[in-house]
Amino acid sequence: MNLSRILRHLFTGPLAVRRLFPGPALIAIEQAIKQSEISHDGEIRFAVEPALNMLPLLANQPARERAIEAFAQLKVWDTEHNNGVLIYLLLADHDVEIVADRGIDVRVGGGNWEKICREMEGAFRRGQFEAGVIAGIQAIGDHLREHFPAEREGGQNELPDRPVIL
Repeated sequence: MNLSRILRHLFTGPLAVRRLFPGPALIAIEQAIKQSEISHDGEIRFAVEPALNMLPLLANQPARERAIEAFAQLKVWDTEHNNGVLIYLLLADHDVEIVADRGIDVRVGGGNWEKICREMEGAFRRGQFEAGVIAGIQAIGDHLREHFPAEREGGQNELPDRPVIL
């Protein structure tokens, strides 16, 4: 059990999310997702969670495991081409995870997702939260555009573009 991690999670709450992602930032992130999805048939979701609940925290649940749970909870897997991508930020751990459905993951691979995560985390360390998320959306959009270029007329949005605060 890591005491410093437990303390970070206990003292990171919804106010921290609102401070780092105020309303205009969430709107800008939503617009970035909308703009990206015009050029490809993939789906991007962004979710931020201030901290883990006590039981997962005491069980030392890693951010990756929680991101996979959020991927299922938000139904990011439920797309026609299995090309949904979740950007998950566990704020208390300063950890970004990307979970991609099998249709896109097999084509892009873990190393590319990991690189995007590290670049976003670097922006966050510099205090650039909105810019970091938008850069991640753009990088993911590049991969989706390469492997799933837009074929649908008018664009059918399979998942909401609005950021989620868990």
